[in-house]
Amino acid sequence: MVMTKTPSVEFVRSAASAGDFPKHDRPEVAAVGRSNVGKSRLLNQLTGVKRMAFVSKTPGRTQLINFFRFRVGEDMMLVDLPGYGFAKAPRSTREKWEALVTSYLFEREALCLVLLLIDVRRDPQESDLQVKALLDEGRIPYTVIATKADKLSKSQLKRQRTILEKIYATEEGVPLITFSAVTNEGRKELWTVIERHVREARRGPKS
Repeated sequence: MVMTKTPSVEFVRSAASAGDFPKHDRPEVAAVGRSNVGKSRLLNQLTGVKRMAFVSKTPGRTQLINFFRFRVGEDMMLVDLPGYGFAKAPRSTREKWEALVTSYLFEREALCLVLLLIDVRRDPQESDLQVKALLDEGRIPYTVIATKADKLSKSQLKRQRTILEKIYATEEGVPLITFSAVTNEGRKELWTVIERHVREARRGPKS
């Protein structure tokens, strides 16, 4: 998606249950990842709108599903899903979050793409692989975003990318994009993937 126009972002609502999900006819792109993976920074940098998603130094602050209407060329929804795997919260609360996210992923007809965020510096965590398995099981379109690419040297990044591509490889050829909210690396490539899925969703389901 070429950012030739001034982007417009509108917060729509936060959802604590499926009954709170907004009703509309726009394709949705959802971001999910561990609580400290840099999801809010990615969303802010991706849209070019500062503080669209709140950036907190305390992982796990996003406990609801947040919906944003984003308009620049295409009219779509960006969805910020609760972080997982690190939040300092009671087990019952974490289980509630997980149930909410699962409900969204499997039942939301407007969903056309999931951005699965991982930290490029880290080996995959069990929770990352569980979410990947969940997406594969549900045949939900997704792309893997390896964040914080600026934290590694070029040689380190190349080596780590090769490792991660082998781990996250699928028969469908899910792409892996290295991304940095500091240098903008991967932003254009990611928008290209998003644009393709949004346009396909606009054309309707495949027969």
